Amino acid sequence: MQAYLRSWRQSAITRGQLETACFVSDKLLALTNSEEDAFALAQTYFAAGNYTRALSFLSKSDSAQTSPAARYLAAHCYVKQNKHEEALDLLGEKNPVHLVTTSDSARRKLQHLSNGLSSKQHGKSKLPSRTERADRSEERDREDASNIKYEAGMCYLRGVCYAKQNSFDRAKECYKDAVRIDVQCFEAFDQLMKNSLMSPGEEWDFLESLNFDSIQPDPGDPNNAPEAADFTRNLYITRLSKYARPDDFNTAIETLSTHYHLGSNPDVLLSKAEILFTSSRYAPALAITSEILEADPYNFACMPLHLALLHQLNHTNALFALSHDLADTHPHEPCTWLAVGTYYLSTNRIPEARSYFSKASLMDPHFGPAWIGFAHTFAAEGEGDQAIAAYSTAARLFQGTHLPQLFLGMQEIALGNLTIAREYLTTAYNLCDRDPLLINEIGVVAYMEDDYTSAVRHFLLALSIAEDNEAPPQQNVSTRLNLAHALRRAGRFHEALEQFDEVIRLGLRESGVFASKGLVLLELEQPFDATVSLHEALAISPQDPIATDLLTKSLTLLESEGVLGGADEEAVDVGLRNRLAEVRQQAMNQSNAPRQQRRVIRQQEEDEEGGDGMDLDGTSDPRRS
Repeated sequence: MQAYLRSWRQSAITRGQLETACFVSDKLLALTNSEEDAFALAQTYFAAGNYTRALSFLSKSDSAQTSPAARYLAAHCYVKQNKHEEALDLLGEKNPVHLVTTSDSARRKLQHLSNGLSSKQHGKSKLPSRTERADRSEERDREDASNIKYEAGMCYLRGVCYAKQNSFDRAKECYKDAVRIDVQCFEAFDQLMKNSLMSPGEEWDFLESLNFDSIQPDPGDPNNAPEAADFTRNLYITRLSKYARPDDFNTAIETLSTHYHLGSNPDVLLSKAEILFTSSRYAPALAITSEILEADPYNFACMPLHLALLHQLNHTNALFALSHDLADTHPHEPCTWLAVGTYYLSTNRIPEARSYFSKASLMDPHFGPAWIGFAHTFAAEGEGDQAIAAYSTAARLFQGTHLPQLFLGMQEIALGNLTIAREYLTTAYNLCDRDPLLINEIGVVAYMEDDYTSAVRHFLLALSIAEDNEAPPQQNVSTRLNLAHALRRAGRFHEALEQFDEVIRLGLRESGVFASKGLVLLELEQPFDATVSLHEALAISPQDPIATDLLTKSLTLLESEGVLGGADEEAVDVGLRNRLAEVRQQAMNQSNAPRQQRRVIRQQEEDEEGGDGMDLDGTSDPRRS
């Protein structure tokens, strides 16, 4: 009968018939009254969402204190009920660090068991005794494999509780210990990556420290262990920040796509889209996220990136349709109201956008995109102080990403606080040194501090990184314009002129660009070309005072100088004079030709009249008579 009930319970759980599973588990416990069946009933209640009933069964026995599995389940029930203090009381504050493994499995680490105090701290110089230390590898080997996984799960729950209390440093350490103990504890690894608790460099160092060789896929086939370790490592690589070691990313994605045929998997596709996004290649990134959402319309892991791309490319109609769909189907998801806020931000309806970003952040206080969008609304209205407060909150919540620090620096630049701006930007640079936008902002600070050599160097570095990322040139036209201005202020006018021409070629046809180009041409003593450029500036903005003043100056210079200038104009003048002389000579020749013709005709008439009877003395001429 017991075997029959256990089989019935398992088949009900497999079919998702949790009420049936609870009914059968209750009868099985009545028959056996065993700790194992009590724990199974508690698990069934937990799966059905009856957390209080699950706790009541676990509390009837001492298993919650003696069994790692029961303690983990009881703490998980407390967490689900948002009773984080009770969960921490049950879990304790210390992680089982003696179960931690590293990538160097041959290395033995000794653990001091004196509450972290060494003998030197007590003023004595003695070696720890044999009883004061333990070999971590041996201690781990003595633990049951299932208990190790439950211990890792409890580390993860400690991290969740600390995160809810805004103790992010302690939460980060708990998550890291959970993954070190059980490298397959993906929940803890995902919290580290999703909440940006580590910088890109720290993420890679942490990944390298993990012991993937501890994975045992099938006890009956140990030969699969190396392949399973490599497969898991490549999967974890796709979750890391995309601002560091892009070659390793591409290798991992290529391996997963070709060897394991995961090229169309949503997580692998999302990693490709994130790489394109960080490289400012927005159109192909949007094509990938659209492909993901076409196969899975409510993939909320992909949604924030998809919304950012739609906003960046100004696809307001798509934002409108997506926001309405999410509001109808998932009103309790923070990402839904992030989509609505993004739509209003794209249509420049800032107050409405702020209210929906705020709603998303209230639903999930650790939802990073909502905090960033909330701060953007203040920045869009020029409310610098409120924007700085919101960005500071985001920087406190997400310590591993450089974006809040970058936005704080940009706000301080707008307020003219260059010293504070440089501090924020330096902090962001220490977190990520491969973001062209960040390096551009550092160059802007140098430019405003009149350090034009440093500004030129930073602008060139930003453009070089963007070129390495294969970003479209149009995405970095602002950085190139900044470079042109820095070269102009540094007195490198020929280089500045080349950059201004490139900016115009890339499509940035603004009055200020043509006016700046005209100013450079004036510095190069080319007033005619400067006049042409300034006329183009005034055609775009007829009331531009700077272009008007520069045009007046340029025309003044043209008054004392020929249009062509120098030897070219002299050669033209000589040619014009020669041509004029030729025209006059031709005119004179044409005017003299009729007179000569009349003379010839008159002479012929006189000859015909005189003939042989010509009167030589003229008496026969009537005009003389």
